[in-house]
Amino acid sequence: MPGAKTTHTMTLMSNSPHETQAIGRRIGSFMIEGRSVFISGELGAGKTTLIKGAGSAFGIPERDITSATYTIIAEYMGSVPFYHIDLYRLDNVNEIEEAGVFDCIGQGKAAAVEWAEKLDGSLSADISIAIAYGENDTRLITIEGIDEKDWDSNQTG
Repeated sequence: MPGAKTTHTMTLMSNSPHETQAIGRRIGSFMIEGRSVFISGELGAGKTTLIKGAGSAFGIPERDITSATYTIIAEYMGSVPFYHIDLYRLDNVNEIEEAGVFDCIGQGKAAAVEWAEKLDGSLSADISIAIAYGENDTRLITIEGIDEKDWDSNQTG
């Protein structure tokens, strides 16, 4: 169909937190122009680890990015403002809106959102990521919204 949006999906395997952060750095390089990334996955799957890598693409030291579970929204000043949003403690879209989350997503703002499934479709992401446990403590990271040829040609991230 002419003009239809093509959805690109790829799955990567990470063998360690270090590899998950490296994948995050590559994802961060696609966020630099203010794109949003929505991340889902079980508790402990590596969402924050991936976001540490993404933030490093903005010049934010990985050690400075910690879980935003209790703060809900953490803003970091890098090359552009980078928002790390964690929806774990929020129960519904009304609470999410009241927390100010909607103000941090879109309009050229770079945002990485953990537990994005809680948005219940009220916002759409530029990039969607699902992290799942694999065999032998690996992680399967499924990325939707980045063309594999763009991923392969972007080695700087």
